[in-house]
Amino acid sequence: MELNEVIITKAIIDRYYEKLSKNIETDVAIVGGGPSGLVAGYYLAKAGKRVALYERKLSMGGGVWGGGMMFNEIVVQESAIHILDEFGVKYRKYQDNYYTSDAVETAATLTAKAVQAGVTVFNCVSIEDVMMRTDRIIGLVLNWSPVEMAGLHIDPLAVRTKFVIDATGHAVEVVRVVFAKVPGRLFTDSGKIEGEKSMWSEKAETLTLENTKEVFPGLYVTGMAANATFGGPRMGPIFGGMLLSGEKVAKLLLKRL
Repeated sequence: MELNEVIITKAIIDRYYEKLSKNIETDVAIVGGGPSGLVAGYYLAKAGKRVALYERKLSMGGGVWGGGMMFNEIVVQESAIHILDEFGVKYRKYQDNYYTSDAVETAATLTAKAVQAGVTVFNCVSIEDVMMRTDRIIGLVLNWSPVEMAGLHIDPLAVRTKFVIDATGHAVEVVRVVFAKVPGRLFTDSGKIEGEKSMWSEKAETLTLENTKEVFPGLYVTGMAANATFGGPRMGPIFGGMLLSGEKVAKLLLKRL
C-alpha cells in the first residue's frame, strides 16, 4: 500500500488531540520530567490516577543524562535501590551504601516505565502561569516552549487539575510564579522561597525527603525543587533522594485523591 503524507499528518494531529483533550482535567499535573517527577507520575498513574506531565525541553530525564560532569554514570544509595528494582534499572554495587547505574539507561527507563504506567507526557510545553481561585491553585496555564524562547506574544491555554507537583529542579518554576503573582504566603518559614544552598550531599539527601510536601494550597514540591523552595543544599550526582522524593509525594497525594 502506498504511503500517504496527508494520512500521516492526520494521524499525528488526531492522536495528539486525543491526548490533549483527555488531559484538560486531571487528578495531578506534574511540571518537570526529571527523576522525581517521573517517579511520582509512575506511582500515581499505577494507582489509577489521571496524570499529565509537562516538560519544557524535548527530552525527559532532567539532570540524569549527564551523570556527573558528563561522565554518564550516577550514584544511588541503598535506601533507594528498591525504586531501581521497581523500574527494572540495572545497577552495580561500588561499596557499602553506594551503587552506580548507567545514566542513559536510568533516564530512558524511568521515562518509558512512567509512560507505560499511564502518565501522559507533553514535552516542549512551558508553564506560563497557574490557574487560581480564592483559596488554592486549581490548574496550569500552558504555552509552547518555542513560543517562550522566541519571545512571541501568543495567549496560552489552561488545564484544570486537583493537585500540581513542581518537579522543575533548581529553577523551582511553578513556586516562583505563585510567589510572584498569587496572594498569600508559601508554607516556608519566611513565607518566601528560601533558596537553594551550596552542596552538602548527606544533608541534601535527607532534607530532600523532609522538604517534599505541600508548599501552597494545591501545590507540592519534589526533588531539587523541594530543597530550592525550603532552603536545603544541592546534592550533586547522587539520585537516591530524587527517586525517594518522587515516591513520597505520590504517597502524600494518594492519601488526598
